[in-house]
Amino acid sequence: MNIERIKKSIRNVPDFPKPGIQFKDITTLLQNPDAFGETIDFFYNTFKNENIDVIVGIESRGFIFAAPLSLKLGCKFALVRKPGKLPYNTISEEYELEYGTDAIEMHKDAIIDGDRVLIVDDLLATGGTANATGSLVKRLNGKIISYAFVIELVELNGAGLLDPNSIYSIVKY
Repeated sequence: MNIERIKKSIRNVPDFPKPGIQFKDITTLLQNPDAFGETIDFFYNTFKNENIDVIVGIESRGFIFAAPLSLKLGCKFALVRKPGKLPYNTISEEYELEYGTDAIEMHKDAIIDGDRVLIVDDLLATGGTANATGSLVKRLNGKIISYAFVIELVELNGAGLLDPNSIYSIVKY
């Protein structure tokens, strides 16, 4: 497995979505079957002995990595989505944005009391969405084993909102 191949397969898009932002585009990683497969393998090898019961994927790019990983680990896959997107009884969590608030939801029956949970997303930036997801998991009495990200933007200190001992990132910028 080759972290450098994964890193090289992530396209940098300057000034997107606004000037000064260096957007890390994973679509090029997804177009490279070797790099995409290695990404899933890195996650699998890191968590295969953790007895994960549920992988929670964060909308929307987190789904891309969480779903195949849940199959490979043989555990449940749960979705965290924006409000109004899930069809059954949900719980909701608001979180702060740079200018205002947003919210996410999860089905109330996605996690059973005591489930060992891995939260997966493509990118850790400020940590707001991952932290809100962790709050949902805790409200459902799940035990967070770790947060897993393909990319971590270290200078934005998203780890500061999360338990830094429970963060796994494949690539750091």
